[in-house]
Order: sequence, then structure tokens, then C-alpha cells
Amino acid sequence: MTSPLTAPASDGRWTPRLWGTLLVLCAAMFLDALDVSMVGVALPSIGSDLHLSTSTLQWIVSGYILGYGGLLLLGGRTADLLGRRQVFLVALGVFALASLLGGLVDSGPLLIASRFIKGLSAAFTAPAGLSIITTTFPEGPLRNRALSIYTTCAATGFSMGLVLSGLLTEASWRLTMLLPAPIALLALAAGLRLLPHSERERDHKGYDIPGAVLGTASMLLLVFTVVQAPGAGWASARTLLSFLAVAALLTVFVLVERRSPGPLIRLGVLRSGNQIRAQLGAMAFFGSYVGFQFLVTLYMQSLLGWSALHTALAFLPAGALVAVSSTKVGAIVDRFGTQRLIAAGFALMAVGYALFLRVDLDPAYAAVILPSMLLIGAACALVFPSLNIQATNGVEDHEQGMVSGLLNTSVQVGGAIFLAVVTAVVTAHTSPDATPQAVLDSYRPGLVVVTGIALAGLLITLTGLRPRTADRRSIVVTGSAARETKAEAERVAVGD
Repeated sequence: MTSPLTAPASDGRWTPRLWGTLLVLCAAMFLDALDVSMVGVALPSIGSDLHLSTSTLQWIVSGYILGYGGLLLLGGRTADLLGRRQVFLVALGVFALASLLGGLVDSGPLLIASRFIKGLSAAFTAPAGLSIITTTFPEGPLRNRALSIYTTCAATGFSMGLVLSGLLTEASWRLTMLLPAPIALLALAAGLRLLPHSERERDHKGYDIPGAVLGTASMLLLVFTVVQAPGAGWASARTLLSFLAVAALLTVFVLVERRSPGPLIRLGVLRSGNQIRAQLGAMAFFGSYVGFQFLVTLYMQSLLGWSALHTALAFLPAGALVAVSSTKVGAIVDRFGTQRLIAAGFALMAVGYALFLRVDLDPAYAAVILPSMLLIGAACALVFPSLNIQATNGVEDHEQGMVSGLLNTSVQVGGAIFLAVVTAVVTAHTSPDATPQAVLDSYRPGLVVVTGIALAGLLITLTGLRPRTADRRSIVVTGSAARETKAEAERVAVGD
């Protein structure tokens, strides 16, 4: 429900309050991305100060992923049922408190707990924030512009997190944990004044408690299994039994959702080909990038001996390109449609990854590394906003939180799964001969896998392309099977 105080003017101009609303939501997305990228650079200092083993350090990262990826489905539906504004603000407050806790604790378990709580709170702010945008800005050019700015803030936060962490860790790793707290508190204060009031869903058919329990449990177990698989062994009894349990939970979850009068996820949403391609594309997009960043960070710091700050600056051109293009992507989507932009982005991404295979132990940055970074930056600028637009187009307001949660779940689960796969491939090709060249050779198969993931995303996207002369149509996802059938028959135009 759009507040008249934040609705765009009749001529499409944005009021100061509308800009303020978008900035608050962008701040939360910026913090999510900032927090993910900052902690990686600080891990060695944290381990040294708190005397933590490598396996324990892993859970400082994995704890956040577990809370975030495991609870996104619940977070998205909760925003629809209890009110997007309320859910967003409460979760943002929890995020700020968890940031303070993380910067003050003196033990590994407490730090991991604070990271899990931050991930949990982000699982509610992310879908609530995205659904506030999609219910405030009408579908079309205005929403496309808003989403392009919103998603750009995520990329900017990720890039800045790398640089800020490199600087702050030189003083103390605690500063990297504490930095998000004041930003979150400022955003919370502004949000209390600016965010539009949203009504709770009044005509829902009850709360899907069994679906919430099963959906959350299956996502938590899936993320946990994937994170632990490289260490336990992909073919170990523990891993295989855990995947079997995930399959069983998901099967029961689908059965429950089909029978529930008010499901956590209405499965009819996935009857739209555009929706399925958006979800699979999100998995391939983030999964390939996370795997690439992991390998390149190891390459630069372990093999080339670059500092954390030097490594962060090497990634900066990609983030800067995304930030500079923020105001243009919405207009490009209006002209060419989401499918073409996603396809073009995946093609650029695959080429960028493939070009990085040329690296050696003494690379010329401008000739070898920089072209890959620029291509990947251009790809991120095209793909990420387009995926968000495609996933939320044609979805009714009362289901925007659900779809937003589903999209963010695809992003996080894709990142966890493909990072684990890339790690396993590198480990399998690791030679007992630990010379720098042998280590570099073990990274190359991982880069090939990353390139393959991007190509898979391209192929998935190409299945949705139609000739320019064809009508640009997609299914409007509605609340009943009858209306879905009618929408399929009429092919209501809502974009690519």
C-alpha cells in the first residue's frame, strides 16, 4: 500500500520524502553488502587476537550466511503479513545492536552468535526493503529507476567494504565490526520518520506455521550442509545423509504448501517462466561472482603477496563502474527489457572470468587483471538490477515480500552452493608440491567452473528471449489459480 506522502508526483518527479524513503532502504542494503565484504579481510586479525582456529574462523562468515540464507523465506512472508515498515525497522534495530555486540565481545562463540543474529536480521530487512520499493514505486520506468539505484547501493557497499576493512583492520578488527552500528542507527532514526505506513495483510487465511518451520529448517540445513561439505567430504556419509534430509524436508514443505490456505510460498508464482529464470539467474550470478572473488583474493594475497588494501583496490574498478552507471540502468531496462540485459551481462561476465585465466605469477595489472574487472563490473551493473526488476514485475503488492524473500534466498543459496563447489574443485586439484606455480595451477580449474556457471546463467536467460517484433509479454502472477489461467491466456503486457 503506497502512502500519499511518498507516492511519485503525477509527472513522475520524486518528492524529497520519496527520495528520503529510498535512501533509507538503500542504506540497509548497503549495510548488508558492506558487512559481508568487510569481515573477510579482518579474519586473520580476529583469529590472532581471539586465538581462534581456522575452522572456527570459518563460522564467523558461515554464521552470517546461515542466518541470512536460512530465514529469508520466512522474512519475506512476515513482511507481507505483519507490515513491511514494522518488520524492516525492528530488524534494522536488531542489526545495529548485533553490530555493537560483535565489536565488543572477547570470545569466538559470542562473535559467531552476533554474526548469526546479524544474518537473521538481514533476512528480514532485505525482503522487507525490496517489497517497500516495489509497492511504493509503480511498475515501469519509475520502479526500474528505483531498483537500479537500490541494487547499485549493494554493489557499492560490497566494494567499499573491501577498502574500508583494509583500512580499519590496520587499527583494529573491532572497528570493522562496529562501523555498521552507527550507520544502522541513523537509518533507523530516518526510517521512523520517512518510511510509508503499510497495512498488515487483512484477508490472509491464517499463518502457515508448519510451512514456516519446514521452509526455515530446510534452508538452514541446506546452507549448513553446503558450508560443511568441503571439510567433511562431499561423498561422506554425513554429507549425503544431510542432503537426503534436506530433500525430505523440501518434499514435505512442498506438500504442505500445496494444501495450506495461506502458504509461506504460493507455488503458483513459479508457473511464470520469467520468475523461474530470475531465480535461477540470481543463483548463477551471485554464485559465480562469490567463487571468483574467493579465488582472486587468495591469488592476490597468498601468491602475489599483496596487502588487504592493495587487493581491495584491485577490485575497486568493478564497483566504481557499477556505482557510476546507477542512474542509467533503469532507462536501459525500459528500452531493451530485462531478458536482453541479463543475457548481455552474463556474456560479459563469462568473458571477464575467462580472461582472468591468463594470469601468472607476475601479472601486469592494466593488461591482464583490469580488463576482467571492468567486464565483470559492467556485467554486475546490467544483471543485478534486471534480475530484481524481472522477479518483482507482475506480482501483486500483497506478495511482493514473498517474492523478494525468494529472490534473496536464491542469491544466498547460490552463493553458498557454488562457493563450496569451487572450493572442492580447487582442493581436488591441489598438488603436494606447494610451489607457487602449482598453487596457481590448482586455482585454474576453479576459474573454469566459475566461467561455466556464468555460461549456464546465459543459457538459462536465452531460453526467455523472443524476437523484437514479438509482443513483450509475461504472466501477471495473481492470487488464485483461476486468475493465473486467465493471465496466461491473455498474456498481459508487463515487460520482458
